[in-house]
Amino acid sequence: MPRPRCERCQRPLDHCLCLLIPALGSRTRVILLQHPSESAHALNTARLAALGLSNAELRVGEVFDDLPALLATPDYRPALLFPGAEAQPLAAYGPVDEQPLLLIVPDGTWRKARKLLYLNPLLEGLPRVTLGQVAASRYRLRKAPEAGALSTIEAVVGALNALEQPACFDALLAPFEALIEGQIRAMGEETFQRNHGTE
Repeated sequence: MPRPRCERCQRPLDHCLCLLIPALGSRTRVILLQHPSESAHALNTARLAALGLSNAELRVGEVFDDLPALLATPDYRPALLFPGAEAQPLAAYGPVDEQPLLLIVPDGTWRKARKLLYLNPLLEGLPRVTLGQVAASRYRLRKAPEAGALSTIEAVVGALNALEQPACFDALLAPFEALIEGQIRAMGEETFQRNHGTE
């Protein structure tokens, strides 16, 4: 019989993270496009990001038919948070009247995220933005495919911290940290070190 789950954070009730999820406002509108394979994942950081930001939305799917209307959201400039040769490092907003970003964030493995771009050609046409210098990921339970790879929630926090400084969005990472610590406790320190410890 499946364990009862919190309807909001989707975690088992005895591991609910809702008390740690902040309620943060932002000038930037964040749209998380999640590949369906990620939605049931135990470490669903995109969901945590969407729950912690009042100006964010999580959409699950492979093809997003309403993308033209979404990208035309009034008062925002759409941009894709994804690395690439043309990607521009994010910098703080200028004057108060500068139009904030509608930040589109693909969520999935690198392969699945690229598939989302392929299946939704409008995304490929967006200006790309990326983080500048990034700290090492705190995502100690997944092997990063390359240096500088972050979980979705870490990427969102890094982007918002860059765009909206001096505002700080690190509080979004509290449920993420608790999630990682809980998973490590559940697997046991020895198993964690064997599979994920430093080499």
